Amino acid sequence: MTPQQQAIEESGWGQPFRFLQPHNVAFWVYLLGVGSGALTMWRYFSTGAEFYQAALTGGVILFGLYLVPWLILLQRHNRYTAQPASLLATGFVWGGVAATFWIALPANSALLEIWTKLGGTSFATNWAAGLTAPVNEEFAKALGLVLLIGLAPRLVRSAYDGFIIGAFIGLGFQVFEDLLYVYNGATQVYGVDQFASSLRVFVLRGAAGIVSHAMFSAIFGAGLLWVLGRSGDRRVLRGVLTMLMAMVFHFTWDDMGGLSGGSSFVEVLPFVLAAVELTALFYVLRHAAAQERTWMRELLAPEVESGVLDPALLDAVSGLRKDRKKYRQQLHSRSRARHRLEAANDLAQEIARANGGDSPGVDHARSELARIQTTR
Repeated sequence: MTPQQQAIEESGWGQPFRFLQPHNVAFWVYLLGVGSGALTMWRYFSTGAEFYQAALTGGVILFGLYLVPWLILLQRHNRYTAQPASLLATGFVWGGVAATFWIALPANSALLEIWTKLGGTSFATNWAAGLTAPVNEEFAKALGLVLLIGLAPRLVRSAYDGFIIGAFIGLGFQVFEDLLYVYNGATQVYGVDQFASSLRVFVLRGAAGIVSHAMFSAIFGAGLLWVLGRSGDRRVLRGVLTMLMAMVFHFTWDDMGGLSGGSSFVEVLPFVLAAVELTALFYVLRHAAAQERTWMRELLAPEVESGVLDPALLDAVSGLRKDRKKYRQQLHSRSRARHRLEAANDLAQEIARANGGDSPGVDHARSELARIQTTR
């Protein structure tokens, strides 16, 4: 194989995602989880859905809008060997329905009662959530990533795949869990001023969501793929430590009251934790994308040799943020650099779909890139 063909083979880029696989056990486990989760969700909400309709409607609208910037952000990061939208949507549904209602809700309820019986009410208030959720919820979400490996073994290959898909699974969990908080908040005030109640939950949970389940699952997913080493880049110790780091971050957010010891430090602690966790997130992201950047460079290298792509653009499209910034400065135009990077990405996708050969899509992408590069 040429390096380009090897990159396409190893990454699985360009492969379609097919959800309906009746002969695949992973397909039936996925349906079982989502179906059971949907049934649990219906039972949970149906008893008071009519009375708390205003709160639920407000929650759906607010957190539906909340999804938009998240999807834009994650789509920007899904730029190397990009995953199909249908696969990411499948992960989102698992996180929102199966992981939340099939696994986490009953498991958390049972384990919280056990901690209360073992340590008493005060211990449970300070520590039970952090000793429960990081285990039940992170592994519930990771099960969805494992099932997607079973459904799309050629597409889910690298730590970066685990990072992106994990983020979508975590985002699904985050949004549906927030709807639970909206509903429970309305029941606690006996349905009084329901929209205001849902708005308060939206503000609090939305702000905390910056460093919540999407981040935890992205880090955990990258670690899991490092452990599995599906692209040949197996790093078990790094993977295990990364997964543990995600669980520790989850623990600290759930048990900030216990960690602060009831002192005024609890007001500062969220900002300290957010700074540490976002730093760790970008560190994991940078290392998880290393394999993807190599694949992108190998896939587009023949286009440089044939003169379709200039070396500086290849460095930018397969490089880090600093490389893209350098390219923007070289062109003295942010918009021109963005258009060229998008065109180069489109060309890479068409080449992957054509398995390194020629196709009408490849020809069109090449001509479009040539047109953009000559535009001043």
